[in-house]
Amino acid sequence: MTSMGKTRRVVAAGLAGAALATALTVPAEAAGAAGAADGHATGAWPGWRLTGTGTDARFRGLAAVSRSVAWAAGSKGTVLRTTDGGASWRNVSPPEAAGLEFRDVEAFDARRAVVLAIGEGEASRVFRTEDGGTTWTESFRNTDPRAFYDCMTFFDRRHGLAMSDPVDGKYRILSTRDGGRSWEVLPSDGMPAALPGEAGFAASGQCLVSAGPRDVWLATGGGAAGRVLHSADRGLTWTATETTVPAGEGAKGVFGLAFRDRRHGIAVGGDYRKDQPSPLAAAVTGDAGRSWTASTTPPPAYRSGVAWLPHSGSAALAVGPTGTDLTTDGGRTWRTVDPGSYDTVDCTTDGACWAAGEKGRIARAERR
Repeated sequence: MTSMGKTRRVVAAGLAGAALATALTVPAEAAGAAGAADGHATGAWPGWRLTGTGTDARFRGLAAVSRSVAWAAGSKGTVLRTTDGGASWRNVSPPEAAGLEFRDVEAFDARRAVVLAIGEGEASRVFRTEDGGTTWTESFRNTDPRAFYDCMTFFDRRHGLAMSDPVDGKYRILSTRDGGRSWEVLPSDGMPAALPGEAGFAASGQCLVSAGPRDVWLATGGGAAGRVLHSADRGLTWTATETTVPAGEGAKGVFGLAFRDRRHGIAVGGDYRKDQPSPLAAAVTGDAGRSWTASTTPPPAYRSGVAWLPHSGSAALAVGPTGTDLTTDGGRTWRTVDPGSYDTVDCTTDGACWAAGEKGRIARAERR
């Protein structure tokens, strides 16, 4: 999920985002019913409006560029793009990627995007397009059978990172300085040791996120604690902090992160197994991730994706297979506003929030 497109919008367009944020942050008693099973909601929450994608792929990668433009990447090597607010989607999948699993997409505009395929060894690949997906170039293919890449993030149109699960006891960081055209593995000297059994989760494209020109955070699980690693120098050196999100097993930990600036962030996660509870599924930080505080009223179940609402310092959405939750106090308390299944969520400064998930589901929130 990209940070591009969230910082360079004209003021006039931002007014629409402010209106959406206002609609989403009304008191709970005014919100009305949670919504129908098709993803629509009633009351002041404007609701997810499902769009017709024409595919049953599962989309865990999502890049919302604007109210009109969004990209989604998912299973069976599928990449979709809309330029009309979801009224229609164009299948722009790389022709050579049919057997790959895309889990992240970073988009700079309607024409330029980078997608990440996950998996062991050569299954982890990066593709880039400069013509809206008409043609793609494979810019990275992992040749180390021990590496498994999970997520990407970009600081700007040129500088970005991708992360792999630990290799030789440390997370591996891949870096680009030319917009994803070429990549290099960064030295691991500044990376702390991974915990036994620890790894990232390629569940929403949000296990590696950035804010500003240099700060980046990495979410983990599977080890003794759900941790967040932070770098203030584009991935050269890192510090690790335990969160309040439970881990201890391979299916538990921090799955998604969102930072509205370099200090204020939200972590979501839990246990992705359907038959397991997920207490303490969200936490917040106000000091760039040096410390984390558990949400006093967390989401009621596992959540894999989270996004701050446009033009709001306190409102955010969290999504997962069992619903969408809204916070209006910076992540301290959450309430469910929609029961539909989504894996990832992204919002833009011109007033759009998008969500994507299983069975080809992609939706947009809009004020009615």
